Amino acid sequence: MKILHIISSGGMYGAEAVILNLSRTLNEGAHRSLLGVFSNFSNPNIQLHECASREGIESHLISCGGQIDLSAIAGIRELVSLTGADVVHAHGYKADIYVYCALRNAGIPIISTCHTWYDNDRKARFYGVVDRFVLRSYAKVVAVSEDVRLRLIRAGVRAKKISVIGNGIDLRPFDYAPAILKKELGWSAYPLVGLVGRLAVEKGVDVFLLAAARVLAQRSDAKFVVAGDGPDRSELDALIDKLGIYGSVRMLGRRDDMPSLYASLDVMVSSSRLEGLPIAILEGMASRLPVVATAVGEVPSVVRDGRTGVLVPSQDMESLAIAILELLRNPAQRERLGSAARQLIEDEFSAERMAADYLQVYEEVIASVAKGKERANESSSATRGESR
Repeated sequence: MKILHIISSGGMYGAEAVILNLSRTLNEGAHRSLLGVFSNFSNPNIQLHECASREGIESHLISCGGQIDLSAIAGIRELVSLTGADVVHAHGYKADIYVYCALRNAGIPIISTCHTWYDNDRKARFYGVVDRFVLRSYAKVVAVSEDVRLRLIRAGVRAKKISVIGNGIDLRPFDYAPAILKKELGWSAYPLVGLVGRLAVEKGVDVFLLAAARVLAQRSDAKFVVAGDGPDRSELDALIDKLGIYGSVRMLGRRDDMPSLYASLDVMVSSSRLEGLPIAILEGMASRLPVVATAVGEVPSVVRDGRTGVLVPSQDMESLAIAILELLRNPAQRERLGSAARQLIEDEFSAERMAADYLQVYEEVIASVAKGKERANESSSATRGESR
């Protein structure tokens, strides 16, 4: 089976990691997974294409000149024809809309994964409405969590079209990664706390920084890093200056060495306001890190309070700071939570499990579309017979 993933990527974040983990795992078996990545004129963001190509995963760029580009629709059709894809798998609202426009009458099974969505501004709300409308016509929509499934149903997607498939990761890159970040930063002697995520309001990076200031008031030796990029970078830099914590915080930007970054941390934090099932948390847990996370979305199903991590209320920087301080004071607790976290990922969140679940969906939609074509042919034959 050939699966073509289509995405307009904003950088190496959760959806991109899912695509790589899924493609890597499928390609090790009897199937072939390949990518079509939008190269947007204003903001190309082709890092996913580059990462896939380095790993030997076939990837193609789809040129897109603006918000509405008919040539990109034609480009998707050409790519489907070129690759002989059996199913097209869209990720994200832009890919959903363009794939729908390109293939709605082509007889090619199309599915989408809804990783989650954020209606933070007028533009996002508009595209979100359009996205949910076109998803109603998809053969299948995958939700990464129960919360996302319920939101899709409220948006008008029929429940029988939705499957819930939790994210999964390839554990191997996190087994023997070198812990080099502390040395790189000149912080080898200090405990290091990190957050990984897009610099946008839903990720609550500001909450993390406010909690960091509270921790530093009691543990001046602690250090903090944020890995990721996004639209709120300048506001977050300004907040660091306002809090007077620049000497203890580093904004790392986009990183290509995530396993090494995780290996360098003593505590990982997720302070999101909104979430589905974050890949960053799964990767941190696979790296045997104790995780402090806000209890939003599907996070509590993974970060099980007191067993595989610590949960705190959303937007509560005081509780977040207290939890971080407790873990910094207690190495044995960090070890216990980190070991349990790794075991949970091995048992329930592997890329192999995720790939098996997606293969079942692919097979269902291919069979459904084939059956629909067969019924259409039979109806056409009957009509021709009656006309005689």
